[in-house]
Amino acid sequence: MLVGPSGCGKTTLLSILSGILDQDEGECSVLGHDVSRMGERERVRFRGRSIGFVFQVFNLLPALTAEENVAIPLLLSQWSRREAVGKAVRLLDSVGLGERRRALPGDLSGGQQQRVAIARALVHDPELIVCDEPTSNLDHRTGHEMMAMLRTLARRTGRSVIVVTHDTRILEFADRVARMDDGRIVDVGVDTEWDVRP
Repeated sequence: MLVGPSGCGKTTLLSILSGILDQDEGECSVLGHDVSRMGERERVRFRGRSIGFVFQVFNLLPALTAEENVAIPLLLSQWSRREAVGKAVRLLDSVGLGERRRALPGDLSGGQQQRVAIARALVHDPELIVCDEPTSNLDHRTGHEMMAMLRTLARRTGRSVIVVTHDTRILEFADRVARMDDGRIVDVGVDTEWDVRP
């Protein structure tokens, strides 16, 4: 987990690690790749192959069903529709939404939409999952369920997860907590008692 006051650089750091933004100086090595030396096309391929995103706002396409939303990354990578949707359905089953796979986002609860977003982040088997305030729109119980599911899925499949959060209720799910201030990581540990209020 990456914590710290608003404006300290958490989302910027996440964007640099994901190859969305360039850093001002230094190098950025992610999963053994120097992102700072990649051209834009190479970064796009790297993100599409290696990184899954879970956003604060779920970014589901309202006209597409849950299975279609999850299948999008595979369709963009030239998978056949049949194979992409088949894998999407298996992932929706794994997050407890198999029976809602043909529902539109507007017909799903906030927690269900978040699970669709998690399935979409996992569908292309990324090594790294980055989450920007993933529980900010969820109630306590749903936020805990989502984090428990994400941690279980990551551990079972050997993925790494970085979560940017102000939500002290989910710190217990972290293996490590990095605290940022003024654009720098100032502490790394397992202490979940830090004040991470905005």
